[in-house]
Amino acid sequence: MFTRREAIRTTALTGAGAALSTNAVAATRGSGFQPASVRWIDGTGPVTHFGQTFGVAWPRGAVSKRTALALASADGARLAGQSWTVATWPDGSVKWSAHALPADVALAGLTVVQGRPRTPADPVTVRDTADAVIVSSGDLRWEFPRAGTVVIRGAWQGDRQLVGPVRLVGSLRSAAEDGTLTPFEGTIISVTVEQTGPVRAVVRVEGTHRAGLRDWLPFTVRFYAYAGTPSLRIVHSFVYDGDPARDFLASLGLSAEVPMRGALHDRHVRIAHDRQTFVEAVRPLTGLRRDPGAAYREAQVAGRAVPPLAGMAASVRDSLDLIPAWGDFRLEQANANGFTLTKRTAPGHAWIDSDEGRRAPGLAYVGSPTGGAAIGVRYFWERHPSAIDIDGATGDTARLTAWLWSPRAPAMDLRPYHGTMGMEDYPAQIRGLNITYEDYEPGWDTPTGIARTSELTLWALPATPETPRFEAMAKAVATPPQLMTSPEHLHRAGIFGDWNLPDRTRPNRTALENQLANMLDFYEREVDQRSWYGFWDHGDVMHTYDADRHQWRYDIGGFAWANSELSPDLWLWYQVLRTGDARAFRFAEAMTRHTGEVDVYHLGRFAGLGTRHGVQHFSDSSKQTRVSNAAYRRMFFYLTGGDERVGDLMRALVTSDRSLAGVEIGRKTPSAQARPPAGMIDMTFGTTWCTIAAAWLTEWERTGDTRWRNRIVAGMDSIGRLPNGWLEGSAWYDLASGRFMAQGKGIRISHLNAAFGAPEISAELIALVDVPRYKTAWLDYCRWYNAPKAEFETQFKTRWTNRNLRASHARLTAYAAKMTGDAALATRAVEEFYSADAGLMVEPSDPRRTVNGVTEWPGISTNAASQFGLTAIQMLDLVPAALDRLPFPPPRARRPGEGE
Repeated sequence: MFTRREAIRTTALTGAGAALSTNAVAATRGSGFQPASVRWIDGTGPVTHFGQTFGVAWPRGAVSKRTALALASADGARLAGQSWTVATWPDGSVKWSAHALPADVALAGLTVVQGRPRTPADPVTVRDTADAVIVSSGDLRWEFPRAGTVVIRGAWQGDRQLVGPVRLVGSLRSAAEDGTLTPFEGTIISVTVEQTGPVRAVVRVEGTHRAGLRDWLPFTVRFYAYAGTPSLRIVHSFVYDGDPARDFLASLGLSAEVPMRGALHDRHVRIAHDRQTFVEAVRPLTGLRRDPGAAYREAQVAGRAVPPLAGMAASVRDSLDLIPAWGDFRLEQANANGFTLTKRTAPGHAWIDSDEGRRAPGLAYVGSPTGGAAIGVRYFWERHPSAIDIDGATGDTARLTAWLWSPRAPAMDLRPYHGTMGMEDYPAQIRGLNITYEDYEPGWDTPTGIARTSELTLWALPATPETPRFEAMAKAVATPPQLMTSPEHLHRAGIFGDWNLPDRTRPNRTALENQLANMLDFYEREVDQRSWYGFWDHGDVMHTYDADRHQWRYDIGGFAWANSELSPDLWLWYQVLRTGDARAFRFAEAMTRHTGEVDVYHLGRFAGLGTRHGVQHFSDSSKQTRVSNAAYRRMFFYLTGGDERVGDLMRALVTSDRSLAGVEIGRKTPSAQARPPAGMIDMTFGTTWCTIAAAWLTEWERTGDTRWRNRIVAGMDSIGRLPNGWLEGSAWYDLASGRFMAQGKGIRISHLNAAFGAPEISAELIALVDVPRYKTAWLDYCRWYNAPKAEFETQFKTRWTNRNLRASHARLTAYAAKMTGDAALATRAVEEFYSADAGLMVEPSDPRRTVNGVTEWPGISTNAASQFGLTAIQMLDLVPAALDRLPFPPPRARRPGEGE
């Protein structure tokens, strides 16, 4: 029997300085430079894209920071590109590189090779002046002023202005329904150039929105310019810092002025539809009682200037002024299943219904054959209520506005969904928790400090786009094409711990692969079946199913929105790594955009902490780092070549342990232990330390700053020095040194400690940093968590307590088996996994059924699905032979609420 004492004897101990180790696992997965294959996640190249950025992982030591990297086509030809380092291994070699590709390069067979990239024919350049940043590509230039209320001064093609001033706009109500309406605009505080080309330039604008004399809603907006496109990608982030009782956001958007030229019949409006594109002119020449002639009708529909009026039928030419001209248009997506199109001639006149449909892609254009502007909003219908407005198209200047929250929708209501209900003190709150699973506390159910990031695209177009081109633009807005390194190359690089490529070579492995695919398909379809949409909700999934109502428990306390509970984010991203599947990627991407913003506080006393699962994303009073967890963001960050917004979010977490000094997680159930000394807090190893260590690891990789490595080592070494190591569950943590202090409290095991990324982060840290004490402590925990009662009590001379989530902890047993070469332990791991104890059973076939028109997965919960997914993926990598040896247990009856 492998004991803790034996483990310590067989491992050479070193001090807390911790020399850097060689990752034996990674070293076997790749040595030397091998070109990285890159693929479109949808399998084929898109009709159009507006520029690409993606990340490539490299085995340790394979790529020096001095190595030039380039993109090559299938025939080996170098492409125009831009490359930079995003993260490094401990030895200084490149771990992740990022690569940018100009717009509309849509080749198959792309690879990243050694060598210098070509410079694009029309490179992106950036010029800094005293009052503005000027970004140019070819003869198109964008100007970003350094101060004021205009975030883009305009876009010019040569001397011709295509886009006028662009502003961040919105309005605020003082009450939910009939309160005073106050408009506001974004006001610039700083402008920073983050990248200067030649393929990609990035400009970051930060500020606040000004409503009267008040500044609120701090924002960060990034503008991305790519070579080969007249568009800007816009990533718009804001933090809600209002009082939910009196600050009701009535609208929020981005508005651009568009110079209008030419006769009214040569001014065009295009709005993307889910059926036939809305193709109209400000003054229509089609459908008239008198025919102007085919050439005029065809030109107007095609978006070209009509022929000279001298050739037009006199019966039309002489009466053009009597044809109504339409100046204002509204695309309104009030919910996920219905949009309307309306228009009017001018203010003071009636709106006319033009069209309606189900789900608008979210793209509109206004302009003429001599130029105009288009704006697109990703997740347009998914994040309703949204809208796109065109105003003043009959005048000299039109206004094109993308509304992230439509001004025609009810004002945003972020008040708590219930009152105190007698739960003023902790005993009553615990009683509430025991009945509804909601950890309520007055004043802690606040949205103040949560955030939302939206993605838009703004075009400065030299002419009205032809309909096929416009439709391709709309498709790329709604479903952006994405390049990704092949799973084979990612696996060879040895990143993100224990996972492998899909394996269907044996029956048991095939069954697990099928279930992983079926679970992904089930949840992806549930989003639509249950309409998990809306501005604040899109990207999250529900926690637990109510089989009686045939409905998820959307209104029952802690059983409602999952808020990352038990790591659905990680499960989805590991499935992306191993499959490269487009649906998995986009599902995980939407979840990352949600959980890192909406479920986390970005300012105030809870900054750096997230909110436990609940009816509202902010309603539960448990504020913890297990939700803000950087481990849930890292894969998206690296696969996308270092998404800047997610990078900001993870960087903000490196000091999140400080927030815990004022937010005592265990305040409602004080232990018999003495309170920690000044400067210390009681910190759990898995749900807290590992989640913050993920942020330190990421910052160390990104910057090479050894302060964060030292912080990690301090925690690892001090956990290893505790009398019972990881089995103590938590200890006093010194905020200044990052070290844990022994309390003499003995063994205290929590089933949650290894459910929020601790196995995944620990596997990475053990492979990266040589701290034998931590490795020993973690292997002990992995071996003994699920150990039989008699063996545990004999080993530790202490009472064995019930273990929850036994099946999902099988991956810990498997890790210990792999690291020690213990075949008996591998068999035990598989038995634990196949037991489905407090989890999902392995299904011999797809278990989904249809009940009253609703598709269900019996016994499902997101906790169980997430942990099953992670465990299955790691078992397939760690103990595949043992998986093959043992038969699946016979099906058993499912218990109500199984897997909660």
